[in-house]
Amino acid sequence: MKVLTCTTPGTFEYSQIKRPSPREGYSILKILKVGICGTDLHAYEGTQPFFNYPRVLGHEIAAEVVDVSDAPEFHVGEHVTIVPYYYCGTCIACRRGKTNCCTTIKVSGVHIDGAMCEYLSVPSYSLVHGEGLKDEMLALIEPLAIGCHAVQRANVKAGEFALVAGAGPIGLGLMEFARIAGGKVIALDVDEKRLDFCSEHLESIITLDARRPDLLDKLREITKGDMVDVVFDATGNQNAINNSFQYIAHGGRYVLVGLQKGEITFSHPEFHKREATLMSSRNATRDDFENVISSIKRKDIQPQNLITHRVKFDDLKDAFGGWLHPSAGVIKAMVSL
Repeated sequence: MKVLTCTTPGTFEYSQIKRPSPREGYSILKILKVGICGTDLHAYEGTQPFFNYPRVLGHEIAAEVVDVSDAPEFHVGEHVTIVPYYYCGTCIACRRGKTNCCTTIKVSGVHIDGAMCEYLSVPSYSLVHGEGLKDEMLALIEPLAIGCHAVQRANVKAGEFALVAGAGPIGLGLMEFARIAGGKVIALDVDEKRLDFCSEHLESIITLDARRPDLLDKLREITKGDMVDVVFDATGNQNAINNSFQYIAHGGRYVLVGLQKGEITFSHPEFHKREATLMSSRNATRDDFENVISSIKRKDIQPQNLITHRVKFDDLKDAFGGWLHPSAGVIKAMVSL
């Protein structure tokens, strides 16, 4: 079968490898769609933590079951997606139901080879019923689940201001689920095109350019002097992460969803006097995947609006590098096999 491997930062290579064989506890999927996420882009440019090369990227998928083991509720020919965070089931995180941050987690396309191939063997426990959703929607469930999980972690309440720094795919998912929770959403970015995209495709949203010199004054004006109840970082940018501490209201929460390699620095007295809460949000759980599917079926969100670029698998190697540049205007790229 054909596979595309990121051999070193900035380099992809197509090759032919043996199709996976059936084995107990695993199911074989024919890959139909793969979404490109920030993790893939950062891996390609060499800035992704927890990463080694060579690696087959890809974990946002829609697929058809071609062989199934130890999952009688699934059948050959069914269209599915997966929860691509493979866990041990026995560590302290797993015992607490937090399989999303298992101590020995293996994320498909990050710690182990992923879905940029024609067929993929996955643990059968990772399968998620497609419930009749179109394939492109199935490939968008994982990034939306990350936003869903973070909003649940933050316990966003109706009427609270929720600022999302970073208007990429993960940020857009955060905005959508914060809105569904009743939050008053503020989108913050340095890319005017992405802010315009938010205004065009999302409901009831305030957009702000992070470069404006009066940003803090504007936030005070919007929040009537209170500042922001919940701040989410979806930039994975060190400067943006450090800057966002100043947006938190007294008693507010700051949730780190984006990931970067550097150090976080902030004023301890300023953070302390607010009795602020700092937390991370990693990956998502099966419950989050199911919540996303329910939200799509209720038409609370329209995930297909996120797709700005489509490409065939055979053309992906040549197209991928151009997506790193903001001028490409990529929100979500979708690969068809």
